[in-house]
Amino acid sequence: MEHNFAHFREMLGEVIDLQLAAAVLEWDQQTYMPEAGAQPRAMQLGTLMRLAHARFVHDDFGAALEQAKTSAAQMDPDSDEAGIVRNVQREFQRQRRIPSDWVAEDARTTSLARQAWEKARAESDFAHFRPHLQKVIELRRQYAGFFAPYDHVYDPLLDVYEPGMKTAQVRTVFGTLRPQQVELVRQIAERGLPVDASMLHRKYAVQKQWDIGVEIITDFGYDFKAGRQDKTAHPFTTTFGVGDVRITTRHDPDYLPSGLFSTLHEAGHALYAQGIGPTLDRTPLLAGASYAVHESQSRMWENLVGRSRPFWNHYYPRLQKLFPRALGDVDVESFYRAINKVERSLIRVEADEATYNLHIMLRFEIEIALLDRSLEVKDLPQAWNQKMQEYLGLTPPDDAQGVLQDIHWSSGYVGYFPTYALGNLIALQLWEKIRSEIPDLERQIERGEFGELLSWLRQNIHRHGGKFEPADLVRRVTGSAITSEPYLRYLRSKYGEIYKL
Repeated sequence: MEHNFAHFREMLGEVIDLQLAAAVLEWDQQTYMPEAGAQPRAMQLGTLMRLAHARFVHDDFGAALEQAKTSAAQMDPDSDEAGIVRNVQREFQRQRRIPSDWVAEDARTTSLARQAWEKARAESDFAHFRPHLQKVIELRRQYAGFFAPYDHVYDPLLDVYEPGMKTAQVRTVFGTLRPQQVELVRQIAERGLPVDASMLHRKYAVQKQWDIGVEIITDFGYDFKAGRQDKTAHPFTTTFGVGDVRITTRHDPDYLPSGLFSTLHEAGHALYAQGIGPTLDRTPLLAGASYAVHESQSRMWENLVGRSRPFWNHYYPRLQKLFPRALGDVDVESFYRAINKVERSLIRVEADEATYNLHIMLRFEIEIALLDRSLEVKDLPQAWNQKMQEYLGLTPPDDAQGVLQDIHWSSGYVGYFPTYALGNLIALQLWEKIRSEIPDLERQIERGEFGELLSWLRQNIHRHGGKFEPADLVRRVTGSAITSEPYLRYLRSKYGEIYKL
């Protein structure tokens, strides 16, 4: 039995090695690769992903998996080994429906699309990106077709990022959230005490922004011996193993929150990945329970910690010392209110907590329309601008601040965006549980102490990786299904206090 399981783990490890080798090339493409390297890089990625997929779906691997299932049946269902087998069995069944040639073509297409997106965004030129996006969307439609029949064409794509979640469930969640968030924003606009955020738009030296970000995430517990931070066009985190989890960020010299909160956000992802149990290395469980659970961690450290009053009571003197000309005349309360100002904005990653989910709902509707062919790629900029008016009352002045602002579609991440909003909900469910078990959490944050918080997350969330499905994990930890109520309570309380509603 032990021999059978060891053989299965070694075969699985070789597949993961190939996938992570491709991930290193993708990381390099978005950080250091010269522009002229795009075409050969696309071929390299296509080859690696095709080889990984072919090995994974081969009959020999299927036989090893069956033997491992026999071994796992005699183990504790909550053991790492049983969790690995469950996860791999699910993924094996999914990947067997996808041709290896499609995997290779998708890897090549998205590699070239990412490069095209960077150029298109820099020049606000959707026409340059359009043929690449057209091919990406067509490949996503083909992917959905591999899983027909389905309740909705979006379901197979959503399932990649949020196992078990259906489009109808997301619509129900968003149907609950949207009217209440719209009403909160309306109340703030009509009755809220004005908030001045002008100081955030002063001059902030990029290197000093980098330095304070590194200082903070080191305090959080991010281990630079097992990771690093680099610059990129769109921040992301990538995991090559428990001992190699890398983050990226970007800075704006004229707007402090952009780089600062991007760094905190990506560090949240990285803390999750660095905390996954070492026995889960070289397995798919390194990816975590789901993208929504991952987002719960990044949004927690970015917002529930990083935008809190206790946090800035501790770090603001340090920030003022770094930027005396920009912040010397600004007290900590004014700064706290500024970084939490609610206003309709164009850029998702810089949106406040009260409006952020509206950006996600907009993208969710557009993705569905692209997949069911009620919207064609050529009409996307116009449709985007119409949705921005509908949801946020704004029209982007150009495509760089509109339809081209996110990297996700160039990477083929269609079905991903709902996980951001679901992550917000999970974060608040976990936060309420954490506060009940760490009663002096706010005082710890005010002292710049994050060890107990991180230990709680490591024990309850991080170490399990993808061992449990997201809904199961949330229920195990909080005793409840995923729900929006804690999130809505948080928004009403926080912004009611800031805006004196």
